[in-house]
Amino acid sequence: MRAALALAILSSLCFGIALVSGRVGLRTLDARSGAAVSIPTAAVLFLLAAPYAFDSAGFTVQAALWFAAVGLFFPALVTLLTFRSNEQLGPTITGAVSGTAPLFALLAAGLLLGENVPAQAALACVAVVAGVALLSWRQSAVRPHFRPASLLWPISGAVLRGLAQAGAKAGLLLWPSPFAASLVGYLVSSATVIAAGRIGRARRPRLTKHGLAWFALTGALNGGAVLLMYAALSSAPVSLVAPVVATYPLVTALVSAVVLREEPLTPRMVAGAALTVLAIAYLVASKTDA
Repeated sequence: MRAALALAILSSLCFGIALVSGRVGLRTLDARSGAAVSIPTAAVLFLLAAPYAFDSAGFTVQAALWFAAVGLFFPALVTLLTFRSNEQLGPTITGAVSGTAPLFALLAAGLLLGENVPAQAALACVAVVAGVALLSWRQSAVRPHFRPASLLWPISGAVLRGLAQAGAKAGLLLWPSPFAASLVGYLVSSATVIAAGRIGRARRPRLTKHGLAWFALTGALNGGAVLLMYAALSSAPVSLVAPVVATYPLVTALVSAVVLREEPLTPRMVAGAALTVLAIAYLVASKTDA
């Protein structure tokens, strides 16, 4: 359990830093084009590592299908939904609503996997969501002409993030290979995001070396984060992994404040960080006592 916790924390670190590098990349490239760089970059890295890391022992077609099904919407479709949400609602509301993903992960784990979700895990999950909301919220976040229906974009992304963790766990129960889950998922996601990129005809910023480098780095970080998350899920329940991984906005906020200096630390952000950390500490303590 301690190893799974460490892997989940490392996954959260990678996800959080990737958001910062992606934000830098967005200064010269739009999010959809950036996704078409970052996701295939991770897929190529997995392919390069496959001769050394891929193990076919335990392979089952059913598990491979689970991994492929997850790859159809995570990270590809989730990224595109987040892009659309940022256009309609802005990053503040998108980040706050997207933070509800662990709630859907726990619900999916209970319904699809029959996983027992302890009350302590559910309480910690709610506290993490509240902490993330405090970290993500900004004053004057609601844009003019706000339409409640637009909330379907970030909510859909959060639901799919939660389902991805439960779906990956289902496949890992059949074929406990985090690398295979990442490889198959990213290959399918790459095909999805490249195909989606060909649908729109709107003009987009020209790809520059700067944007390419930052989104390639983002892809490598996200790919590592997914691999670490799947490794944690292979040996621990979703109720432990999902809330810990969901703390990545805390990493993003701290790195942004210290490195990018985009926003000074405020009492609200400190409160959100404290609530998030205390929630995870409570979750770990409850698992240890159990």
